[in-house]
Amino acid sequence: HRVVMIHRALLGSMERFVGVLTEHYGGAFPVWLAPVQALVLPISDKHHEYARRTAAELADGGFRVEADLRNEKIGYKIRDAQIKKVPFMLVVGGREVEGGTVSVRSRSEGDLGGRSIPEFAESLRNLVDTRATKP
Repeated sequence: HRVVMIHRALLGSMERFVGVLTEHYGGAFPVWLAPVQALVLPISDKHHEYARRTAAELADGGFRVEADLRNEKIGYKIRDAQIKKVPFMLVVGGREVEGGTVSVRSRSEGDLGGRSIPEFAESLRNLVDTRATKP
């Protein structure tokens, strides 16, 4: 009698590596590794165009950015982004549209206040380039 053993790996080495990283960070990846590095959150429908432009400008700079254009209250959008563990939320309303700024919220530090888009992009670039582990 011959015994034949069949080995089947459920996950390949790359998948195992991603699994280990996900477990290590608890899903809260550092900004340089996060699938979405920043999420632009317009307060109302009137601010959707500015949110799109802001997201596009940051994406053109090489960042992974999305705009949440759902018809939901801003508190819900912020909570949802926190649950999804997005490193930065950029809240935009009338004041930000007028000033060409974004109101920055960090996943770990909360409200960081208003910044110009180039200023935020520069700080994000610094975090990405230095492979910082906390936003």
